[in-house]
Amino acid sequence: MLTRRPHEFQILKCRIVGVQAIVARSGRHFARHTHDQFGIGVIHDGAQKSASGRGPVEAGPGDVITVNPGEVHDGAPVGDAARFWQMLYFDPGVIASAVADIRQGKEEDVEFSHPVISNPPLAGTVRRLFSAMTSSETGADLDSQELLLALLTDVIDKPHKPGSVAREVHAARERIDDDPAAPVSLADLASLADMSQFQLLRAFRRATGLTPHAYLVQRRIQLARRMIATGTGLAEAALASGFADQSHMTRIFTSSYGFSPRRFARVVL
Repeated sequence: MLTRRPHEFQILKCRIVGVQAIVARSGRHFARHTHDQFGIGVIHDGAQKSASGRGPVEAGPGDVITVNPGEVHDGAPVGDAARFWQMLYFDPGVIASAVADIRQGKEEDVEFSHPVISNPPLAGTVRRLFSAMTSSETGADLDSQELLLALLTDVIDKPHKPGSVAREVHAARERIDDDPAAPVSLADLASLADMSQFQLLRAFRRATGLTPHAYLVQRRIQLARRMIATGTGLAEAALASGFADQSHMTRIFTSSYGFSPRRFARVVL
């Protein structure tokens, strides 16, 4: 008889706008997906393995884990036991503002340089930041801001310059990013990239880790998530972000994030 694996997700409100906190215990395997936010957290119990845009990852208790916006990754438990982790997700603007402060007003793109970091003091900083971000105590705003700056000083890095393949598919990717809800064909994207459909398919996957269709689906679910967070109804968000219906959106949303859009809406609104 199959044993049902545990799967518990809790979404917590944060003191700073543009930040979300997740507490999770799960034995499930998450399909390849992306976020439009920076993520950083700590594995508290169990272990997980994943494929990330920065290479294969295996993380255990006490390890810090990170993800960059748009980075394709998946996740699965190591062995039969569930893993337990806490994660903070930051809108890019929150990180950009903090980094500009650290670098004295100099604006530049950044990324988390390592997908997993085994560093107990750093893990302690992440735990304290998580507690401060989700605290209702007076003074937690100041604590959150100080801890975020201290944390980013240790984990950010300048991103790698895109290779020639990434430049070749830039126009096609930009077309999807500009309007994910709009219908588009492989022929349309190939024309924008000035290459054959087969060439685009290979180049796009090398550059992004996803096929054009899979990338489009991820951009649509991110658009739906942003709309839901601003109060748009689930059915309306599904149609406005390009899904056939609410059930289609719900399937993709749940498989990507581990919780349903209805549950997400109850917490963020």
